[in-house]
Order: sequence, then structure tokens, then C-alpha cells
Amino acid sequence: MKIHFRILFLSFLTLSTIGNKIIAQDGFFAQSREKEKSIETKFLESVDYDRFKVHLQELTKNPHIAGTPENELVQQYMKQIMEGAGMEVKLYPYDVYLPNDPGKSELEIISPVRMKLSQQEQILDEDPFSSDKRLHLGFNAYSGSGDVTAEVVYANYGRREDFQKLAEMGVDLKGKVVIARYGGNFRGFKAKFAEQHGAIGLIVYTDPKDNGFTKGEVYPNGPYYNETTIQRGSMLTLDWTGDPLTPYEPALPLDDPNSPERLDPKDVAFHTIPVTPIGYGAAQEILSRMKGQAVPEDWQGGLPFDYKIEGGPELKVRVMVDQPVDYIRANNVIGTFKGAKYPDEWIILGSHFDAWSFGATDPNSGTAMLLTLAEALGKLVKQGIQPDRSIMIGHWDAEEQGVIGSTEWVEHLRDDLQAKAVAYMNFDGGVSGRNFGASAAPTLKKLIIDASQEIMYPDSSKTVFEVWAGKNKEPRIGNLGGGSDHIAFYMHVGVPSLSGGSGGTTAYHSNYDNFNYYSKFVDPSFKMGGAVAQLFGLVTLRMANAEVIPYDVPRYAQDLKGHFEQAVKNVQSLDPSFQEFDLVNSALAKLESSSKAFQEALENATAKGKLSKKKIAKINKGLIGLEKSWIDPKGMYYGDWYKSLYVCNDPFSGYASWILPGIQYEVAINRTEKLEEWDQRYAAAILDLSSKIEKMSKML
Repeated sequence: MKIHFRILFLSFLTLSTIGNKIIAQDGFFAQSREKEKSIETKFLESVDYDRFKVHLQELTKNPHIAGTPENELVQQYMKQIMEGAGMEVKLYPYDVYLPNDPGKSELEIISPVRMKLSQQEQILDEDPFSSDKRLHLGFNAYSGSGDVTAEVVYANYGRREDFQKLAEMGVDLKGKVVIARYGGNFRGFKAKFAEQHGAIGLIVYTDPKDNGFTKGEVYPNGPYYNETTIQRGSMLTLDWTGDPLTPYEPALPLDDPNSPERLDPKDVAFHTIPVTPIGYGAAQEILSRMKGQAVPEDWQGGLPFDYKIEGGPELKVRVMVDQPVDYIRANNVIGTFKGAKYPDEWIILGSHFDAWSFGATDPNSGTAMLLTLAEALGKLVKQGIQPDRSIMIGHWDAEEQGVIGSTEWVEHLRDDLQAKAVAYMNFDGGVSGRNFGASAAPTLKKLIIDASQEIMYPDSSKTVFEVWAGKNKEPRIGNLGGGSDHIAFYMHVGVPSLSGGSGGTTAYHSNYDNFNYYSKFVDPSFKMGGAVAQLFGLVTLRMANAEVIPYDVPRYAQDLKGHFEQAVKNVQSLDPSFQEFDLVNSALAKLESSSKAFQEALENATAKGKLSKKKIAKINKGLIGLEKSWIDPKGMYYGDWYKSLYVCNDPFSGYASWILPGIQYEVAINRTEKLEEWDQRYAAAILDLSSKIEKMSKML
């Protein structure tokens, strides 16, 4: 009964107007809008909320780290479901160089007492998954191998600024083992900075101040980390993303005649120091025995004693890691609904499917949602309602070790993607709680916000938009950073991208990220998966069916204006005499004018619905080319694999979104002599973007 009520309400809302504006009008000819509304109503009715739970339960029956037989079972299940939905499914195999096994690892206090420390979650009577014998010790992929015994230094979060603070305090890290808490940056940078400062080993733990008993009840009684919960994760921090031995080239199978020549691992800047993650119970045994100087006030964690910087000569720990690294076969699974009118224009959705353990939230909540979405779209296709553009769903392998599977596919299909990809939508852990959120390229933000006004938030009388926005007039939508499979699409080849879904507190990267945890603490109703599938299904259909690709073109100028205002303030923190980026200001004025003219011409043209097929094809080709204005062959100074002048993940934290990364980098390294160059490069990109928009306006 509840399902029928929800569908009735959604059908009514889709056919209504909001703010006297028909939601689905962007990019559609006037005569096409009623047809699109009918398709969207049928799609919303086709989403079976119950299928999300079925898929999630099947996907997470086994621990399935990349390269294991269990991960192949997940791959086979996804292929079966997508083919059953009517998709054409293709596997893309790659031989990538990675560790998928912790090998041998030990951590112990040597003195003043000898004590072996736990490196794995405890088995819980309340959680039958926790006793699975296939679960690994806590480990960090791409740790160095070694066996070291040394004194200990606490480095807070192990951020760049934390190591700088230790240097200012006169703390010598040479020959020491660093212990740092998770948070503040990508874990690999903790190892990179520790090694740069002379440390010979690293221990990483999650402090209860960040996720543990200070937040609330711990697992299995609550959602927060208990004292044995361990965050696993990759330590890979190279100047490129993807397979470490094949930068810029796809890691095709070794027996493929087109397989590229691999780098020698000895020539790649892997970390050399041994690294191991632990829970805060084990960390307490070390930290409570430290006797040195007090930590700065903001370095104090949540354990019940005063934290110290150094352990002194009496406290010594042993870190031993012997981690094998070899080639493993990674398989991406790509399903396609071929477009009826524009098969060579691609709407791509994706999530990885490999996990550190069972992967209930990360990543397979996103996987289960995409399978639910595929089945709903498949029902339309079987009724003869085929999308106008091709819709592709990619399930990426080996993401957890360094965003590898998706990157190899992007490098493999680089030319096709630059010519054909309309958008990439990423759903890594896409249904990991009940708090909806999204980050996106400027051109895609409006699509998400519009769709959110038409989907009911589960178990409420409000729309997702209303819950998401809260007391604000409009929801806050972020800018994409690093950390997942959108990186290569957005930052390497210039495909507008988004990441969205629902989040919350999870058992992130631990052995407890399983169906038991999900059903108790993530979303016991199992309804958010269906809601997320409906919302992004609308986004997908609108991009697939609009005559003119429904990018929000004026949003470029709007967002850039604010970004450059902030960039000026950032530069002034180094050089108070700095005034502005003169060339950029002039270019932005031109972009704002050309964008406004294009939008007005487009609205007029779509209202009349008289554009020829030839003009539509040219305009859409031009729209696909807009984001490529940001792709600079020279790339970034910190790694030329990162080509986008608009956005990049922060090279010092790994996760944060750097908008205008060329300028951000200059500020971060306290350098001002290249600002004139960046003024020129950014102005050139903006003028190129404006020129493309002007050319499209002339066709309308």
C-alpha cells in the first residue's frame, strides 16, 4: 500500500510545476516536454525499492578484495543483472600491479614491557560476519616492507602542517616510528611526509575523538568505531592516478600485443617504510606510555590521558610488514543501453565494486543502487522506450588500492571519452546513510537540484530537496575533490562529473562494513537506495533525452567569479600588494556576456523547437567540448597527469577539492613568481570557453 501511495505522489509531482517552471524543460523542445514527463513518470513507477536490499545482500555475502575469486563472483552477479535488464555488457580486463593481501605483519611494544598489539577486529557474537575466516588483518596497500624497532613520536593527523609543527618544536624524527591518527588528509601523505622527515615506520589509528566512544555508542551497540575497529586503505601517492607502472597508458593484459611497457617498480616512488593501521585500543597501549613534552592543545585526542609528543628512549615499538606486490587481473564491467538517436553521445554512471572486506556501504551500496537503476531503465527499454543517448553503467575494479580500474578504462578510451562523454556520475558508497548530498561540475549542479525537488525523502512528507536544503533557500552543493573514480574522467580528460547520494556514519574500510552493520545503523528501512536511484535516474534521463544537452552553461561564469575572488584573497595572504588577475577579469566579463547570450538564444530556440538535426548535432558536439577548455597539455606542476586547470584533488591532502589548482599550488608552496603565467593560462582557457559558447549561439 505504501509503495502505491509513493508512486502516485511522485507521478503527480513530476507532472506539476515548481515556481511556475516545468522542471524537465531544460534542453527540451516545447513539443517534447510532455513525452519526457510521461517517460519520467513511468521510470519512477519502475524503480523497485525492494530490489536494492536484494542486490546489497547478494553483493556482500563474501569479503571481496580485488583479485580474489570472491570478487569475481561479484563481477558475475553484476553482469547477470545488467544483461537481465537488457544491457549489452562488456568486460575490460587489465593486469595491474598491486597488493591484495597483507602478507605478514606484526606490531608490538618491545619496552618497557613486551606486548603484541592487536591488528584485527574482534569477533562479535552480535555480528555473524565478523567471524569469517577470510577476513584480513588490518593493512595498508603499498606499505613498504621492513622490520624496524625504534622510539615513538606522535604526529597528530600526520598532515604537512603537523610535520612542519614538529620541526618548529625541534622534534627529530630520524630513525623514529611515527604514530598518527586518521583524518585531515589522505593516509598516503602521512607515510610520505613521515618518510621525508626521516621516520623509519608509521602506525596509523582512528582516534575516538574523531570516531569512537566520544561520539556515542560503539559497534555493535552503536555505529561508531569500537576499540578494535581498523581503517584499511591504500598508501599510494604518486604523481599520477591509476596503475603505478603504466602512467598515461592502460594496463592492458600482459599477453595482449598492445600491452604497454611497464615501469620497473624500482624506478617508481613507492613508500619504503613499513606502515600498519590499528584500532584505538591498541594505540592506547602506546600513547599512554609516552612521557615527553605535552602536545599542542588542538592535538589532544579522545583517549583518557594527556597526549605527549615523544615516547622517549624507554618506549620502543616494533613494526614489521612483509607485503607482496604482484600483477593481478582487474576487470571492469560495463553495461550499455544504446541510444536510439545519438548512440555516440554517452551518459556514464559508475561505482567501484571491490572492497576491503564485505563492502556494504563502501562501495556496494552504490553498486546495489546502480543495479536497481539499471533494472528500472531496463523495464522502459523492454516497453520500447529507449533513451536517445547511450546510457552506460561502469562497475570499476581495484579502486581501493588507488582508483585503478576506472583510470585504466579512461586511459584506454581517452579519445572516445573526450569526443562522446556527456557526463560521468560517481556513486562510490552512494547509499551510506540517510543524509543526501552531492558535489558536481558547474554545468551539472542544476540538474541535481531540480531532480531533488521531485523525489520524496523516504519515510517523510518532504522532498529530498526540502530535507537537503534544510533552512536554506537552496541546498549547498559542493565541488568535487579526490578519492574516487571521477578523478580520471574529470581531471585528466575533462568530462563534467558529479558524485552524489546519501551518507552518514559508517564502519569505513573496516571488517565490520557488512550487511549486519548496514541493516542496523546505516538505513534499516532500505529505502534510501530506491530514492537515490529515482533521483539520479531523472538526471540521467534528462541528459539522455533532451534535444540539446541540458548543461547549465551560465554557471561557469557564476562559479568562476567567486573562485577568483577567493584566489585573490589567498594570494594576498602571501603578497598584500597583489591586486587582481587582470587578464582573467577581462576574460570573465566576456564569458559572462557570451553565456547569457547563449542561454537566452537556447531558451528561445527550444521554445520554438525549430532547430535542424544538423544544428542540434553541432551544438551538442560543442557542448561536450566545453569542459575540454580546462584541459591543458602542460598540466599541473605537481604532476602533469592532472590536466584540468579548473579542478584537482589537493596534492598535499589527497581528498580536498582544489578549484583553480594552478593558483592554489603557488599559494601552498609560498611562491608568487608564476602568478603572471597562471593569469595568462587561465585567461586563455576562459576565452577559449567563451569562444566555443559564442560559436554555438550563432547556430541557434
